Amino acid sequence: MTTLKKSRIESIDLLRGIIMIIMALDHSRDYFHSAALVDDPLNLATTSPFLYCTRWVTHFCAPIFLFLSGTSAWLQSGRKTTKELSRFLITRGLWLVLVDLTIITLGTTGDIYFSVFIIQTLWAIGISMAILGLMIWLPFYVILITGLLIVLGHNTLDFAEANHQGAFPFWWNLLHRQVAISLWGGRSLFIFYPFLSGAGLMMRGYCFGKVFTSYESTQRSKILIGTGLGLLAFFAVLRFANVYGDPVHWSAQKNALYTFLSFMNVQKYPPSLLYICATIGPALIFLGLVNKTGSRFSKILIVYGRVPMFYYIIHFYVLTSINILLYISRGHTIAEGLKGAPGMPWKFVAPGEGYSLAVAYAIWISVVIALYPLCKWYDTYKSSHREKKWLSYL
Repeated sequence: MTTLKKSRIESIDLLRGIIMIIMALDHSRDYFHSAALVDDPLNLATTSPFLYCTRWVTHFCAPIFLFLSGTSAWLQSGRKTTKELSRFLITRGLWLVLVDLTIITLGTTGDIYFSVFIIQTLWAIGISMAILGLMIWLPFYVILITGLLIVLGHNTLDFAEANHQGAFPFWWNLLHRQVAISLWGGRSLFIFYPFLSGAGLMMRGYCFGKVFTSYESTQRSKILIGTGLGLLAFFAVLRFANVYGDPVHWSAQKNALYTFLSFMNVQKYPPSLLYICATIGPALIFLGLVNKTGSRFSKILIVYGRVPMFYYIIHFYVLTSINILLYISRGHTIAEGLKGAPGMPWKFVAPGEGYSLAVAYAIWISVVIALYPLCKWYDTYKSSHREKKWLSYL
């Protein structure tokens, strides 16, 4: 096994940093764009190409993070015993689920009463990580095949769901359906991100990590670029066939541009096979092309990629705080904000109110820049206190 070069580790951090920054764009649009709560930015009947792309580019974030979480687990396997790695993945995975139910739910909704518990990206990463923690005791090829079967085959469940009558069992919803479920005392659980395909994707990322430790730079780049191009070709052929891989078919639109937008409009919740191909393909090509990460700008982006969990939590609370201040500045009261809008899990929102997309972009850029010193500080602190094991959970 060859020694993993530092530049290759930093190329992963660089990609992770880029997607963390892009992720904040989507959340800024959710909070501040006037149409965010009244229309889907991917609705071809009402969207504009720029708004569509603002939403679509953020599709890269969750699947790449899931994939890279698996890759990071493989890289850690060179420093930890199977028992140590298994324990870490399981405990950190369960910790992420708890964080999503509590800290992230509060940070995204602004609801101090926890009327709705939301399980979204961190939940999907966490439960997938815990499953991987159990899977790593199995032979490599078993993990490889299991992940491949899940990613390739989970969309067969679409046919079962289309023909199903009556309520779905709770476990099925967790696996493959975005749905709200009633709990006690008027509370509810919103399964925002079903985890089945994410678990398969993380297994694939874990197995793909072997590419980074078993091949020299030139050969590794060829494998990464070739695999990425292969995924994009597979996406194009399967999507064109319009028979499998995504529950929503594409169709001819009013012009070639909008037909292309329909072609690319793949399902994110849960991530479809085609969605995974369209996002992981470019990610692998990026990793294959980027061999130098020494520029000043790259170093800045890498900081965000080295502290993703810390950044993820903080950015939600910053965006929510700004949203509350702007909500009050528009003439609303705190009591109104805590009451919320009917049918909305988020507090301090009024559907139809908000700002232009340009304002949402300005807030996004401002928040990302403002968080850099804090992320830099935490990255330095974490690097200089490696003996504090609890830091690996944040």
